[in-house]
Amino acid sequence: MAEGDNKSANMLAQETAQLEEQLQGWGEVILAGDRVMRWEKPWFPGALMVATTVLFLMIYYLDPSVLTGISCAVMLLCLADYLVPTLAPRVFGANKWTSEQQQRFHEICGNLVKTQHRIVGWWKRLGTLKEEKPKMYFASVISILLGVAWIGQQVHNLLLTYLIVSFLLLLPGMNQHGVITKYFSMAKREINKLLKQKEKKNE
Repeated sequence: MAEGDNKSANMLAQETAQLEEQLQGWGEVILAGDRVMRWEKPWFPGALMVATTVLFLMIYYLDPSVLTGISCAVMLLCLADYLVPTLAPRVFGANKWTSEQQQRFHEICGNLVKTQHRIVGWWKRLGTLKEEKPKMYFASVISILLGVAWIGQQVHNLLLTYLIVSFLLLLPGMNQHGVITKYFSMAKREINKLLKQKEKKNE
């Protein structure tokens, strides 16, 4: 067991180091984005929502086709991949990279690798469920897809995408400031109260 844990830890460290090397040119930008996503200043969540809203209003106003939207998105990604490593040192300063920044950059890369492993693990568990319990697998998948299809039919695609993107952008900050834990605990207390009241009525 210990040998397996050591092997897993070594693999995680190796993949983290590889990702750090690949994203080295994006280091300053990633750290700046990390500060915004974790709400280091009180106005950061508002700025996130304003930027997201302006972007989606532009998409709504321009109303591009799917092919045009994909082409523009890929073009922006290619431009960013070319320009960011070149311009970032000039904007942020090439000699201002500190040990604290390197440590935070290492943590971010490690979290990205762990997230990738979790997604792969969920996918493997889904494959295992399909092999061991095919009826439960198909019933679960079809039910979830029907639910998603119904939501997509009731809510406009762009509005639904806007809500999902906004939630994902605010999620790290909510997690950092304990917002999710707070409301999850409140919901848990209310559910426990309802269950206790139900038990008292049954008695």
